[in-house]
Amino acid sequence: MTVDTPVAELLFGQEDATPFNTDVATLKPWRQALACLESAHKCWLSTVGPDGRPHAAPVMVVLVDGAPCIASRPSSRKSRNLAGNPGAVITVSSEDLDLVVSGEAHQVSGDTALRRVAAAFATKYAWAFAIRDGRVHDESLPGSPQYAFYEVSPVRAFGYGTDGLTATRWRFNRT
Repeated sequence: MTVDTPVAELLFGQEDATPFNTDVATLKPWRQALACLESAHKCWLSTVGPDGRPHAAPVMVVLVDGAPCIASRPSSRKSRNLAGNPGAVITVSSEDLDLVVSGEAHQVSGDTALRRVAAAFATKYAWAFAIRDGRVHDESLPGSPQYAFYEVSPVRAFGYGTDGLTATRWRFNRT
């Protein structure tokens, strides 16, 4: 799935408490958020367990067609959480942006899509995955353990400037 360019808007309006900036000239472009994700060595993925408790874990993230993708072992807490509730949040900080991407994570399937995500991991992290019979494996590890790729389809995102006064909300139109 290709991620469409979202609608950018100020997170805080004139009616909100100061000192937040309400100048539309301070809106961050979505390409800045994508650059933040692309350059990050790791991000944090937050999910919700079956008991409603939050869970956060560091993950490596790649972009495929503008959508953040992660790798996870199927037996991990994050994968089990996503199987029951696809709601996910990715957070990351860069020198010029603190980013929160909220969306739904869905397991990537189909050899073509799996190979595209695997290629992105190989390019960014030199982490080579093998795709066999529609399954993802890390053959560099004993037993060639299985992995799953998840694509997080953004619903909304928030970008906070390092000044602590500027904030952008991006809303994605889902059709």
